[in-house]
Amino acid sequence: MFNKKDNTRNEFMLTGSFRKQGYDWWWHSFTAINEKTGEEKPFFIEFFVCNPAFGGKEPVFGQLPESKKNNVKPSYLMVKAGCWGKDHMQLHRFFGWDDVKIHGKAPYSVEAADCFSSDTKLSGSIKLSEEESKKHPEYMCDFGEIEWNLTIDKQVAYNVGYGASKLFRTIKAFEMYWHAEGMKSLYSGTITCNGEKYIVTPEQSFGYADKNWGRGFTSPWVWLSSCNMTSRITGKKLENSVFDIGGGKPKIYFVPLNRKLLGAFWYEGKGYEFNFSKFWTMPKTKFDCKETDTEIVWHVKQETGKAVMITDITCKKEDMLWVNYEAPDGTKRHNRLWNGGNGCGRIQLFEKNGKEQKLIDDIDVKNIGCEYGEYDR
Repeated sequence: MFNKKDNTRNEFMLTGSFRKQGYDWWWHSFTAINEKTGEEKPFFIEFFVCNPAFGGKEPVFGQLPESKKNNVKPSYLMVKAGCWGKDHMQLHRFFGWDDVKIHGKAPYSVEAADCFSSDTKLSGSIKLSEEESKKHPEYMCDFGEIEWNLTIDKQVAYNVGYGASKLFRTIKAFEMYWHAEGMKSLYSGTITCNGEKYIVTPEQSFGYADKNWGRGFTSPWVWLSSCNMTSRITGKKLENSVFDIGGGKPKIYFVPLNRKLLGAFWYEGKGYEFNFSKFWTMPKTKFDCKETDTEIVWHVKQETGKAVMITDITCKKEDMLWVNYEAPDGTKRHNRLWNGGNGCGRIQLFEKNGKEQKLIDDIDVKNIGCEYGEYDR
């Protein structure tokens, strides 16, 4: 069963060869309510660490011209925070490794100045002026102010199985690993964004928390997840449900596996998994992601010998941003990695009995975290 918590997979993973070419990040996304207007707004917060072997007093940026010329690899803690919507923004704050405190073993924690991340708490702030943002393109971000103080209750996990097991982590077989300790998470607290205060409550946070680590990034890059679901059949909210889809083109020992996704649906306490690595379940996946003039569109069909899940999602481009990372080798390959937090769509879930299919539910989904991007290799 994939809903198996394992906070050892949330540990700091930059050991061995990953110390010199590796990244590790802890991602959080959730919805908050404007204290004055009642407006709903989605936010994200991430702690991203890179190449500790080259760290020191100051952060090292791979996008500086002299770094590119001399093949200097990036090395820092990057705290990323921002929001989605028409006034979307992405802010970065960087720390040299000398200023970072990491408790690497479970339960993990990362701390620098007032920024703190763990399995249960999240706090920090970023402030960047327009002048600073323009002066430092290596920061790869916008300008503005954001501050947060939150607690996290991770309720449902997506444990992808042996692909991220201790053995495969030790031998570093994969280019990119994934674990969602809190694919359904309840957030509570406050967040202040450009002077506006927002309240975060467990019931309306529709929260998500996962992590990725490795030596490089997949292309294509696909991610979809939400726990805000309503049955079209009964009209009722699905209070104990969440889905999560991720992947694109995983690599094992630098050998690509073309167009593979990992997917899980926790439907009212019952698990349906579509995992390409679990071959005995006879998994099949077809997916198509595309841009229109105004939207990003995802169509995913996942199937095993026992179930079928059809997922159709859209997100308005005006509500999304291009999320920015530089790879541990110093390159920035993804320059159009669309990232959003208020996608919407439909999921159809079927159970199979031989060639017969029975519709379990037809579901409207909102507050979807979503990503799509590809680069030329």
